[in-house]
Parts: sequence; structure tokens; C-alpha cells
Amino acid sequence: MTYSSPLMSDVLDKSSGMPRATVTKTTMAVQVTSGKMAPLGLILVSSALLAGVCAAGPQVLKVTTIKEEPYAMSKGSELEGFCIDLLSAVSKKLDFKYDIQLVKDGRYGTTDDSGTWNGMIGEVVRGEADIAVAPLTLTAKRETAVDMTKPFMQTGLSFILRKDLASDDSQFLSLLNLFSTEMWMGILVAYLLTSICIFLVSRISPCEWEQPEKEMNFFTLSHSFWYTVGALTLQGAGPHPKALSGRVITAVWWLFSLVLLACYFANLSLWLHSDNQQLSIKSFEDLANQNVIEYGTIKDSSSFNFFKNSNNPTYHRIYEHIKKAQSYSLSAEEGFRKAQKGNYAFIGESVSLDLAVARYCNLTRAPEIIGMRGYSIAAPLGSPLVKNLSVAILRLSESGELDYFRSKWWASSCVGKNGKGAPLKPTSLKGIFLLLALGLGLGLFLALMELAAKSRKTANTQQKSCCSVMSAELSQRFKGGEATTSESSEKSKA
Repeated sequence: MTYSSPLMSDVLDKSSGMPRATVTKTTMAVQVTSGKMAPLGLILVSSALLAGVCAAGPQVLKVTTIKEEPYAMSKGSELEGFCIDLLSAVSKKLDFKYDIQLVKDGRYGTTDDSGTWNGMIGEVVRGEADIAVAPLTLTAKRETAVDMTKPFMQTGLSFILRKDLASDDSQFLSLLNLFSTEMWMGILVAYLLTSICIFLVSRISPCEWEQPEKEMNFFTLSHSFWYTVGALTLQGAGPHPKALSGRVITAVWWLFSLVLLACYFANLSLWLHSDNQQLSIKSFEDLANQNVIEYGTIKDSSSFNFFKNSNNPTYHRIYEHIKKAQSYSLSAEEGFRKAQKGNYAFIGESVSLDLAVARYCNLTRAPEIIGMRGYSIAAPLGSPLVKNLSVAILRLSESGELDYFRSKWWASSCVGKNGKGAPLKPTSLKGIFLLLALGLGLGLFLALMELAAKSRKTANTQQKSCCSVMSAELSQRFKGGEATTSESSEKSKA
């Protein structure tokens, strides 16, 4: 009887993409015949090989990264950040262990005059690291030296500068931008409701309109709208309400108008102060066409090379200016510091600039983003890891984990104390809106009580039902009022 057992072949684990231990394919034969059996030494050697293969676990990968907020930051003796979370999530999906180290020269990876790569790319090329997990921009030049995965983050080029050096709002709409759209809509609704309530109270209250069949009601619907506008502009428009219910509504509306105008003029004063001597810089063309604010980027970075190799006249002019003025920054942190000091615009990756804006409230990022590119993981040329790493990144993106990492590490701590005041929203004045609503409700309630009191008195005199008298009064005030008004008008003309 013969039994064959394949020990191990040179394969790549389909689920993890990790190279397993390699053992030459061997056939172990055990023959049982009359009085003969395989040598005991062969059985012992085969058993030892099987034990060694089973004991071999996942390979430990050497990972290089760079310390940059929020991708990799020191936390005691360990590292934390977006890239650390990404590496941990990928390792769980592909079932491998890793040993992470910071890049020795503290650089991302460029070539010197001799064509030798430095930084993280250099360590991967020389075999000092198996992969580089960092905000490495996917470029054609790097792709010739290493293999790079699908991007785990999309970004582009933009610039940041101090808020007092850039004007964000259109000069023609700045007066409207002092209040948010929701605030303007709230004011419009409050104005309409108040005008209608004044009109209803002037019709319902007998103290305001005692004899509908003989007197003319001055508070028509158009006059009610005009009266409310006059109060809002602090001008006034007579005649004024005589009934208590009407006076309650007008008093509350006057208070609402005073608070509203005070808030508007406070925001206007802040806007006039902050908008003084501002430049309108919203794009790279605006940046290139002025000579007041200095600008620069990290020397020999992918951002710098983008402007250097660009055929766009504006972008190439930016490169020539940076080269002539030597307005480089050694790192992103240095660029942020220069921008905070003023009179300097730092050009960099938009995601890194968004982080700076979230941390420093006196900085703002330009709305324009150019040169869209992505951040990828780098591995040696021909590495079998790249395919499975790309699949793992896509799965993390589809499951929303990458978005969670982004929101976790890009959370804003800015309280917005500097720069222009934010447009005022209804939530900031919800107390005065609530007071107005209560005043309108109270005014309508008092008007109904006044009419009910008159109806009850009339019902007792005429020996009728109070409800029928009150119903007749309301019918006369809302249906017959217009006819009575026109008749009174004709009599007054005669």
C-alpha cells in the first residue's frame, strides 16, 4: 500500500497576499510488504518538515513612515494617527504582522543629482522597508521606482493664508451675508405673521372697532403691513392700535425689531472693521498677479515639482517667483507658522491645509484646488503585496472606514474667535422669536376675550345665546366690514 502527502508548494496565500514558507514538493511513501517497511529516518525527517511548516506564521513586514500630523504622531513610545489606523485595518484584513519605524532622514522621497532616491521611497527601493505607509503622493516619477497601491485619500493643491489677508465674500452681497439665509427667512415669516395678527386683532377687538356697521376700520390688511414695516425701521406709521390686544402685539414687535437691529448693526461694525484693507485672493491666478503677499511651498516636494513641470503660464510664473524669491519652507509645520505670522501664503496638499485651518482659526484655505492626485502605499517593484493592499483599501473605502478615519483625525478645534463674524442664525436669537410668538398668541387671545365680553353683554341684553351673538359679530366684522367701509367712504366723500 502506498500513501502520498504533498508537504508544501511555493504559493502565495490568496486571502492575505503574503508569501508563506517554501518547501520542495516531496512525496512520502510508506510501503508495507511482507517483512519490509520504509526507513524510520525518512519518516522522522518528513515529520520535522511538517512541524516547521505548521509553526511558520505570517511574515513580519518592515514598515516605514514619517512623523506628520495627523498621519503619524508620537504618543509615548508608540505612534498614532490616520496612517497608523489605516495600517492596522489593512493588516487585519490581510492577516500580517508589521514592525513600523520612522524614516531615518525624515523625507518623503526624491532623487538627488546622481539619481539616488532618499526618504521613504529610498528605503523601499534599497530593501530597508517592505512598504511605506504615509501621505505619499502618487506621481509618475515615483511609480518608475516603486509600485504604488490605489489611493487611500484624494487631494489636490491649494494655499492657506491669514483671514485678514483674504476677502471671502462678494462686496455686493456682504450686507446680506451678515445674516444667514435661515435668519432672513425667519424675519420674513415673523413680519408676515405679525402683520396678519395686527389685522385680525383690529377686526376682532370691539375696543379697536366698536361699531362695524357704522365706523370705518383704518387697519386694513395693506395698512397692517405698512405699520409693521414702519415699526421695523423705527419710523412708525399711524394710527396706532387703541385696544390692549393690539398694543401687546405692537409692543412685542417693537422689542423684536430693536433686538434685531442691534444684532445687525453689531455684525455690520465687525464686518467693516475686519474688511478694511483686505485683498481679494481666491485663486492661484490672484496669487500670481499680486506682489504684496509672499508665497511658497516645500522645496523639491511633489507640489513644487507640479509648478516646475507645468505648462500653464500662471503656474509656471508661480514656480519662477518661488525660485527667484527662495520662499521655500522646509516642512509643512514651518509653512503653517509663516502663514500665521502674516504676509505669506503656503502652498500644499489640500487635506493637510484643511487640518491647519481646523487647528488655527486665523487661517483660511483658498476655495480653488488644482492638480488632483492621491495618497498611496509604496512597495518594491514587482511586489505581490500591491494587488491585495489595493483591494483592502477599496474595501475600507466601500465600508466607510476611511471616512471614519478622516472625520476622527480632522476634527476641528477652532472656535472662530478671529476674523469675520459668522452670519447670524435663528438659533442665536431663538429667545426673541419665541417671545414674539407668545406675544402674537396673547394678543389674539385678548382680542377674542374682548369680543366675548361684548357678546355676553349683548346676549344678556337681547336675551340671546352668547355663542350666536359672538358668531354674528365675527361674521359682520369679516364679511360685512368691506361693504361698510366702502359705504362709509362714500358718505365721507359726499
